[in-house]
Amino acid sequence: MANAERAARDETSAKLSPGQQTFLRDVLTGLAASPKAIPSKYFYDEEGSRLFDRICELDAYYPTRTELAILRENAPEIVGLFGEGAVLVEPGAGALTKVRTLLDFADGKLKAYVPLDISGDHLIEASDKLAADYPDVKIIPIVADFSRPFDLDAKVPPGRRVGFFPGSTIGNFTPEQARGFLTRLLALLGPGSGLVIGVDLQKDIAILEAAYDDPEGVTAAFNLNLLKRINEELGGDFVLERFAHKAIYNREQSRIEMHLVSRAAQSVTIGGESFAFAEGETIHTENSCKYTVEGFAALAEQAGWRAERVWTDANALFSVHYLAAQN
Repeated sequence: MANAERAARDETSAKLSPGQQTFLRDVLTGLAASPKAIPSKYFYDEEGSRLFDRICELDAYYPTRTELAILRENAPEIVGLFGEGAVLVEPGAGALTKVRTLLDFADGKLKAYVPLDISGDHLIEASDKLAADYPDVKIIPIVADFSRPFDLDAKVPPGRRVGFFPGSTIGNFTPEQARGFLTRLLALLGPGSGLVIGVDLQKDIAILEAAYDDPEGVTAAFNLNLLKRINEELGGDFVLERFAHKAIYNREQSRIEMHLVSRAAQSVTIGGESFAFAEGETIHTENSCKYTVEGFAALAEQAGWRAERVWTDANALFSVHYLAAQN
């Protein structure tokens, strides 16, 4: 790195919050890589969270409504597996919509509900609304990046911990990363813990690609908002009209991939560093891996979990698993 570029980067970094400094490092590292990539967790600023909530309401986006139907139909059985005095912990909690299906049947079983999310303002607002609707459940929101290790012990009351990880967010990881995440989550929740987790299933490719490239263009706006966020928070100079959203199914990896495609040869500067794009070159922004029921159970077992229950919809589009710690 030239001295002038290093000085510009250091000057940019000095003006940022610690979280934004990490964001900058991850963006610069990702754009310097080949192929270019940016972690999907950075989708979720306030606008990104709002757009994702809109995606979940789209006709083409089957995961949310299908998972909600599974949860509503089976909530009494699911909550019955928690035991008395449990602490429900939800990493990547977002709008706190799906947890309501479980809280409706908690009946005093839960000691507390702990939502974790990287988007602080969005989390606090949603937590306040939830607390008003469920005054008998102690709500303890924690702003945190759930993909990084952290300790809950000082922040939540004692009790059996049960994780809640809906939305097939586990699919955003590669299988190797998913195994590592499930291992870390087990360490966070502790011995004797449980986990309710949503897992998207393998299905017709046309259904998958329509879900991630809706005709209304909401998913495209969600993807492009990542570049807008880089401009606003990190001083980037992306011209959004020069990039296009693309969703493809990678058969070999059994996953949907989201990309931002450069419409022309161009150069972008962030934090004093310049990055050249060839026409058609992409930034890989998200994976969404799809599993079979048996394949996911085997993956969870490798991470220290034991598959105890699984619920699916009539069309086998989606699955909800209940896992128990092996120890």
